[in-house]
Amino acid sequence: MPIPPYRPAVLRGRVFRGTWAIGSGLLTRAQLRSSAWRRLREDVYADATAADTHRLHARGAALRMPRGAALGGRSAADLLGVPEVAGPADPVEVVVPPGTRWDPEPGIVVRTARLQGDVLAQGSFLRWTTGLRTAVDMARFAPAEEAVVLLDQLVHARVVDLAQVRAAVGALPTCRGSARARRAAAAADGRAESPQETRVRLLLAAHGLPVPVAQHEVRSGGRFLARVDFGWPERRVALEYDGVWHDGPGQFVRDRQRLSALAAAGWRVLVITAADLRAPELLIARLRAALQ
Repeated sequence: MPIPPYRPAVLRGRVFRGTWAIGSGLLTRAQLRSSAWRRLREDVYADATAADTHRLHARGAALRMPRGAALGGRSAADLLGVPEVAGPADPVEVVVPPGTRWDPEPGIVVRTARLQGDVLAQGSFLRWTTGLRTAVDMARFAPAEEAVVLLDQLVHARVVDLAQVRAAVGALPTCRGSARARRAAAAADGRAESPQETRVRLLLAAHGLPVPVAQHEVRSGGRFLARVDFGWPERRVALEYDGVWHDGPGQFVRDRQRLSALAAAGWRVLVITAADLRAPELLIARLRAALQ
């Protein structure tokens, strides 16, 4: 017979240790196994009505972190308010001080580094790296393209200032990832409104195309017409990433009106898709022809 769900007010919406809830008399073992709670990992539970987000899993992992550890990388960026930087299936990233012995469960990625004062805290157990430390770590340890993508996300979300990031990576001693971090910070600009826009910008640069104006506002006779992802205003050529288009019938109509207004003003609009990023040769050829 199913156990009736029981949610004490103090546990609603929370992530908690099962042993603590039982030891405090809030739940019995049977009640903990009911549909009221979701098991996140060993001895860690969440209110089953809570949205399944990366932040939920990060908070659960924080309950199991050793002393002195902090959430880092994408997990810290998520807590700092960067949208869509990590999903519920992505591993939780944790930074532990040197000399820490910890064998985490699956779903947690651990990196050893000195934290010093680069940590923010909420309550007695939730700790994560500061915005600047998060940016520097991501620039050092993420794959080259992803490092630029992540820096753009952090800067666009106003978690960090790009000049501060460049100064911080410039001050790094010669160490693992220091050269990569400097290259990533130099390539970031913080203007992209999505990770794919950053990838498009890097693709254009890799093929030696003229540098476009990101998030360019097109005006005609002093009147605002549209804002395009990338623009070459002197040639009236725009490049748009298709991922934000056609969210519904109303959006489709607005997109058509927008394209018509740009065409009437003498602009040529090229559209790039996720498939173009995987095999970009045709798109690059079309763009070169349009820019000539």
